[in-house]
Amino acid sequence: MFKIIKVTGKSLSPFFLPGDFVLIWKRNSSFRSLSAGSTIVFDHPVYGRMIKRIESNDPESRTLVVFGDHEDSISSKKLGPIPYSSVLGKVIYHIKQERNQN
Repeated sequence: MFKIIKVTGKSLSPFFLPGDFVLIWKRNSSFRSLSAGSTIVFDHPVYGRMIKRIESNDPESRTLVVFGDHEDSISSKKLGPIPYSSVLGKVIYHIKQERNQN
C-alpha cells in the first residue's frame, strides 16, 4: 500500500523540511527487512505522527529504535522502542518543496 504524507516538523532537517512530501510504502511482511538508516513514518501515542531514521531493528520484539538528524530531534531514548504496529510505512520517495534561493 502506498501513501503520500506531508512533512510538518524539522526532525530530519535539513534533508526533509516542513512542506515536503514523502511517499511511503507499507507491507507487513517487510518489517524484518527494515535496516539501519531507512526512513519511516509512524504514529506515537504522545507525540503523534513522526518521521525518523532507523537506528536498529529487533524482529524478535517487533520493535525499532529510531533517531532524527536535527540536533533538537528526539529519539527512542525519549520515545521508547517503536512497535511495528505503529509504523505507517517506509519512505521510498521524497518530494521536495520548491525552495527560495535568496
